[in-house]
Amino acid sequence: MAGIAAILNSGKPKALIYTPAGRDAWVARSLVDEAGLASIAATDLSMFASSLSDDIALGVLTEEAVRSSDLKPIAAWVSAQPSWSDLPFIVLTTRGGGPERNPAAARLSEVLGNVTFLERPFHATSFISVARTALKGRLRQYEAQARLEALGEGERRLQTALAAGRLGAWELELSSMALSASATCKAIFGRKPDDDVTRDDLIESIHPDDRDLVLARLRQTIDTGRDYSIEHRTIWPDGSLHWTEVHAQLYSDRYGSARKLVGVCSDTTVRKTIEENLRRLNETLEERVRERTKEVNAAHQTLLEEVAQRERAEEQLRQSQKMEAIGQLTGGVAHDFNNLLMVVLGNLELLGKHVGGDAKATRLVDGAIQGARRGAALTQRLLAFARQQDLQVKPVDLAELVSGMNDLLRRSVGSSISIETILPATLPPALVDANQLELALLNLAVNARDAMPDGGTLSISLRKEQVAGNEALGKGAYLVLAVADSGTGMDAETLKKAVDPFFSTKELGKGTGLGLSMIHGLAVQLNGALRLTSELGVGTIAELWLPATERRPEQPAEAELPVPQAASRLKILLVDDDALIAMSSVDMLEDLGHEVVEANSGAQALELISSGQHFDLVITDYSMPGMTGAQLAQAARDIHPGLPMVLATGYADLPAGTDIDLPRLAKPYDQAQLAKEIAKAMASEKVPLLRSGGDAGGSKPRLSKGDDVSDEIGDGACVV
Repeated sequence: MAGIAAILNSGKPKALIYTPAGRDAWVARSLVDEAGLASIAATDLSMFASSLSDDIALGVLTEEAVRSSDLKPIAAWVSAQPSWSDLPFIVLTTRGGGPERNPAAARLSEVLGNVTFLERPFHATSFISVARTALKGRLRQYEAQARLEALGEGERRLQTALAAGRLGAWELELSSMALSASATCKAIFGRKPDDDVTRDDLIESIHPDDRDLVLARLRQTIDTGRDYSIEHRTIWPDGSLHWTEVHAQLYSDRYGSARKLVGVCSDTTVRKTIEENLRRLNETLEERVRERTKEVNAAHQTLLEEVAQRERAEEQLRQSQKMEAIGQLTGGVAHDFNNLLMVVLGNLELLGKHVGGDAKATRLVDGAIQGARRGAALTQRLLAFARQQDLQVKPVDLAELVSGMNDLLRRSVGSSISIETILPATLPPALVDANQLELALLNLAVNARDAMPDGGTLSISLRKEQVAGNEALGKGAYLVLAVADSGTGMDAETLKKAVDPFFSTKELGKGTGLGLSMIHGLAVQLNGALRLTSELGVGTIAELWLPATERRPEQPAEAELPVPQAASRLKILLVDDDALIAMSSVDMLEDLGHEVVEANSGAQALELISSGQHFDLVITDYSMPGMTGAQLAQAARDIHPGLPMVLATGYADLPAGTDIDLPRLAKPYDQAQLAKEIAKAMASEKVPLLRSGGDAGGSKPRLSKGDDVSDEIGDGACVV
């Protein structure tokens, strides 16, 4: 058994062999070794069964050795394999594996599951081919195990985020009314982590004056599918009074039947106490003002105004703090999710090349890729809200930009809506990212379309405003891009929540609630603001206030320089501290025909560069512990000034003052994007790269008049 332990710890794929008759054992071990596996020879069937484990890559048996044996231990292990595992077996037989010639083969197939019968006599290359095919399948299973573990890590991070935000999670199955609640959720209702808490328990704990409203809102959510959101009083078992805020969404099956409610809750007692104290203080101050007004002259009227300003400032401060906290959490989650999507997309793209000819497998891979790309689009919206997206800010003629989108806007809103534009030709340019502003304008137009189901008028106008400086905008000149509709409008309560992330007036599944949040984040990132005004039955006006500039827009080049093709085979140094991302990127690079050397930190990469090894190109992640990708690039260029480099990043987190000429590769990227950035980097000595804020790698194509993307966006959608 000591010898077996040494083989298991060798790190080489292992084949477990039970071939007791004649030279079978020697032959099998020789062929297994030729196929690239370490071999473990079992002396009897009991040892074979006890040696089975997840570390075994292949099992080899002879049919005559197990024909009349007790296979229950083996069958028990096979059936108990984890979901990712399906251990392959090779059975050496003299009668083939078909039921017409070898009825016993059916019994072995049922016990072993993933089995290949190899009829004697066979050529050595046949065995080696079958063994290598089985090994490839097993290695894919190990990759699946690693991805499952990565998803589990993502779930743990989500739980950590919930704990950090002191949010309790809960689910309610509607068919049985069975409630599952986290320990934090139980604590918010005054219960201990080990207490059994039912739906009826929580309903009974609601203050009697609030209970009917809570039940009515729950029924409304179940009947209409609208998001559940409420704040109510809760009485704990010790009799103390608390405030609880609850949000939930309804999940339905594929037939549209409501299945369960999933939500979060938080204890808002402290906030409510502060608000109540402020309310009482304000009432006291107002009462004193009213009393003194009777005795003093009109000069004291300015004191009502001071109280109102303080209330507005307090409300703006609370809103700003809330949005900032949510933005930081959202940006971090989106960045980590981008890394997971990088692994998923890279492996799916490579897997698609290996299933050619299998229509069903190709369809499944394509479906998975489409789902992952939708996830990537969602992360871009989250980063836009968190104000962590990479912007290419330049002077832009807004009148020209709006005019160029005329055809696209008309197709997006439909023939029942007329579009009016007021675009003065004498306005100065604005400092904006043209691509992101086009997406924002398209989002506003589609939102306006949805607010006018029976048709109406969409008005787009531009004007210049001078601002003396306030809490939202700095002093200076601004261009105001206004989008107005004649639709249903919003009441004051809805308007107050309009830019909150994930808030939507649309039914479940019709919008993400990130559209206005994304536009708000873009406006703030551009040192501007988004202002909304609305009235029920009249319509809504959305105004984007954008900084004006005296600089003139850049003239487009007459002809874009062609991107030279890279050499057929390059030696590339890939630097990434995430093992899964590194593995996926290496696979894509090697599939492109390049030689790849891996480094899992900036320090290790610098050692390789300093050692005298020749590298044609370095591709490095930006966010790494110890040494960032930008620091690595600077140090590498001190050693080899002409070494081409590409910087990969999940979002634009380069600190202020970072000034380095590097193409940017936005995660998640596919093989085509990777190849394009390699070609651009290899051409950098002949075609100078722009600074990190310019059009170098990572820039997104602008919308063209021929693109029809109205079906891909809606409340909260954006195009990448």
